[in-house]
Amino acid sequence: MAKNFLSQLTGSFAMPAAENPTVAMVEAAYKHHGLDWRYINCEVLPKDLGDAVKGARAMGWAGFNCSLPHKVAVIEHLDGLGASAEVIGAVNCAVRRDGKFIGENTDGKGFLQSLLEVIDPNGKKAVIFGAGGAARACAVEMALAGLTHLTVVNRNPERGKVLVDLINSKTPAIAELVVWNHNVTVPTDTAIVVNATSIGLYPDIDARLNLDMASIMPPMVVADIIPNPPRTLFIRDSEARGCRVIDGLGMLVNQGVIGIKYWTGVDVDARVMRQTVEDIFKS
Repeated sequence: MAKNFLSQLTGSFAMPAAENPTVAMVEAAYKHHGLDWRYINCEVLPKDLGDAVKGARAMGWAGFNCSLPHKVAVIEHLDGLGASAEVIGAVNCAVRRDGKFIGENTDGKGFLQSLLEVIDPNGKKAVIFGAGGAARACAVEMALAGLTHLTVVNRNPERGKVLVDLINSKTPAIAELVVWNHNVTVPTDTAIVVNATSIGLYPDIDARLNLDMASIMPPMVVADIIPNPPRTLFIRDSEARGCRVIDGLGMLVNQGVIGIKYWTGVDVDARVMRQTVEDIFKS
């Protein structure tokens, strides 16, 4: 039998890209399941994003991830959007279907899956820091899962208002904006607190959110979407105050499992992927 030397290609477009462990995690899953697929981690400047997507088309890629800062900008370079990506207004996973790149959003689904392992957002109130692509995804999925009230804390009021209006118009939840120009206090009736900003992301691992940590207390559940480092200062500070915490690895792994299913049709073992990234950070 002739050997097929043409692997299926997937990858990621981000800026920066070097600290993103997704490539190791996804390739570990491909290898574990005997898939002749590759995942190529690419650093792409915003001005070059359109060319990168054209290149993926030309090379027959099965799909790609988009990370910061491309999750919203990539939409204009795609052929259509899946249902959740259309509501969220951001894409982190493009999938080739019938020769077209369709944008999906697996961030929010991956985050929700991690959240449900600790707390059900149904009937709860949440505070989310940030209003970018990842924040939109997490906020929309929580709202669609029954969250009653969401406070969006963001430095840019225009961007924050876009997310608030999205939640109020497209989901059953009620959202309000707090402009992040001061030391924010989290309301005592908050059940879930989410950092959906890049504050604390490697290499700026000593950065802290501008909030009153005295207002973070049990039984609040605190989540950080940053995967590198997995135990951010925010996670450690919240844990020290007795809160249950959710690190960014859960969201990273879960959205990866969903993305690989979109590309390959295979349900991969999430444990293999999590173990891979855990081993990377231990070393």
